[in-house]
Amino acid sequence: MPFVLFYPLDSSANLSNVERHDRFKKSLSEVLTYFYPLAGRVKEKLYVDCNDEGVHYVEAKAECKLSEFLEDPIPSELNKILPFELDDVNGLAIAVQITSFNCGGMVIGLVFDHKVLDACSFFLFLKIWAAIARGSSDITIPRFESAMFFPPRTLDIPNPSSEKNKIVVKRFVFDASAIADLKAKYRNDNKNIGNPHPTRVEALSTFIWSRFHATTQSREEPNKVYIVLHMVNLRPRLDPPLSEDNFGNMSVPAVASVIPWDSEVGFYGFIDPVRDAMSQLNMNYVKILQENGGQTSFMKENMEKFIKGEVVCMTFTSLCRFPIYEANFGWGEPIWVGSAKLLYRNLVTFLDTKSGDGIEVWINLEEEDMAKFEVDKELLAYVSPKVSA
Repeated sequence: MPFVLFYPLDSSANLSNVERHDRFKKSLSEVLTYFYPLAGRVKEKLYVDCNDEGVHYVEAKAECKLSEFLEDPIPSELNKILPFELDDVNGLAIAVQITSFNCGGMVIGLVFDHKVLDACSFFLFLKIWAAIARGSSDITIPRFESAMFFPPRTLDIPNPSSEKNKIVVKRFVFDASAIADLKAKYRNDNKNIGNPHPTRVEALSTFIWSRFHATTQSREEPNKVYIVLHMVNLRPRLDPPLSEDNFGNMSVPAVASVIPWDSEVGFYGFIDPVRDAMSQLNMNYVKILQENGGQTSFMKENMEKFIKGEVVCMTFTSLCRFPIYEANFGWGEPIWVGSAKLLYRNLVTFLDTKSGDGIEVWINLEEEDMAKFEVDKELLAYVSPKVSA
């Protein structure tokens, strides 16, 4: 999973580029003593060998101003300021690239292995790294107890790859007004549902799914199965709940089988099975997960359909409410935080805007599907026009 954090020059910090680079490296070495698995290597996609090899660290120089890069950011271009191509991780748990701009601005490009840590643990790592860099004593020591609940296991499931397909990523910005309109639209259309008040993420998920289905699924095929995955953090769902400082990947997908988009059932037909799937992620689910891998049985049962292309699947992951704009290394908070192009199709990521009242929607689709999706008139009616970062 990649992230890029953009920092303008802060003259009040009174630090040269060399001093800032030195602070990055020194504090990174220190934070790894707390997050020691990140300095190891992932072995056989199953465990981390904590051999203290260290992280991959790169320094680069961009011959332009930060403001030029942010005028109209192209998501796929952000891969150029990551430390390596996403299909070339070579067992690294995390990697860092610091890129300096002519104006004195800087960008931190980070890539982490989702097998090792989820977004919750990543932002904990980022928070502690930044705190160490600016000399703060507010340090949360991570806990490494997740393996007690979820011991590693070998999954003999084929991995259907999308590498042969050209993936395109686009960024769509929805301001507070557009989100409020969508929430009102779905609330008014579905007064018969038990809880007709959609959250921001529910409203946007429903809208994105409806426009994706309308623009790419032109003909109904009775053999097709329509699946929606929403990533869920299990920590607060355990009994007793685990604190957010428990390090690891404790996010699992809530798997919902939905009907093809139908304006007659609309929001209810989409969100009701999603809500139901999420409600089932409780301690009973955790016990099943510990015993037989949980979602593994579902994947095995439907793998043949996946391979034949009979499953239309879209994955949603929300990073809203995460502290993505709070990483202050001693020269202020980032002016913008983005992601990059991923290798997986039909992946939707929600990130808060800098103001906190809007949402950026990052969507990875196959090129042919994106060509149809991005010109959809109903989609564009809610999307903000060209927005600089």
